[in-house]
Amino acid sequence: QVQLAESGGGLLQAGGSLTLSCAATGRTLSIYSVGWFRQAPGKEREFVAAISSSGGITRYTDSVKGRFTISRDNAKNLVRLQMNSLKPEDTAVYYCGASFSSVTSAPSGLVGAYAYWGQGTQVTVSS
Repeated sequence: QVQLAESGGGLLQAGGSLTLSCAATGRTLSIYSVGWFRQAPGKEREFVAAISSSGGITRYTDSVKGRFTISRDNAKNLVRLQMNSLKPEDTAVYYCGASFSSVTSAPSGLVGAYAYWGQGTQVTVSS
């Protein structure tokens, strides 16, 4: 099975940028859709962005459209989340998840669709 590890979190001011990485080991990431989710204290884990196994299909939650970009490099077993114009409400622990899927499948925005998860990385945006 695939193991995931997030990195790149940190503390920054509103308006700043950050790039999160999700690195996979154990199996090739190319057979998985990958999603980014976040969880703020006292709240449920929520969908942020996802990318299909080939990278051809992406989806975003409305609150991050135009600010966040998800991308992947299957040769490096890596998925990135570029986050620009960060806001205090983006503060959360960010998790990446992997879902085994076909090349033509659109990535899911549901937590339950992802079987494999990383340990999370904290992003804190101050006002």
